[in-house]
Amino acid sequence: MARLRPHARVLFWPTLFLLAACGATGYYYGSLPEPWQNTALLAGAVAVVLLFWLLPLVSWLNHRYTITTRRIIFRRGVFVRTRQELLHSRGYDVTVRTTWLQSLVRSGDVVIKTGPEHPLVLKDVPNPVLVQQVLHDLMEQSRARVGTVGHDQSITADPSPLWGRR
Repeated sequence: MARLRPHARVLFWPTLFLLAACGATGYYYGSLPEPWQNTALLAGAVAVVLLFWLLPLVSWLNHRYTITTRRIIFRRGVFVRTRQELLHSRGYDVTVRTTWLQSLVRSGDVVIKTGPEHPLVLKDVPNPVLVQQVLHDLMEQSRARVGTVGHDQSITADPSPLWGRR
């Protein structure tokens, strides 16, 4: 139904830093007295850009939330990937938390509490109120689907595709 990631405003400072690093490198490159100093300047600029621009970009790209009709999937991580799933049928409490800066760009944090354990947070997502409404609707639909199975009906799965036929 939806694929979300944190608001792109988290890339503002890294991009500003990239422009400043490129501008400073372009200004000073060629004006240094020794050729090795120009090479060191370029190597330092590349290292700084990789550290302060590329890593935040890759981190932002690898932080995703997927909302389906049955579950919410949290994926994050660059070097160590983590995937968490939360079924709508389990039931949970959804809260929206916005700071003044987030409200300026219409984003916010959606906090999902499933019980006494640590809450799951969709950080800085665009349109958090809409996300909250969709999650409430999906949870109600999921509970209604579970409630339609009667006492005399049962849900069975054929284990043969999993284990093969004997």
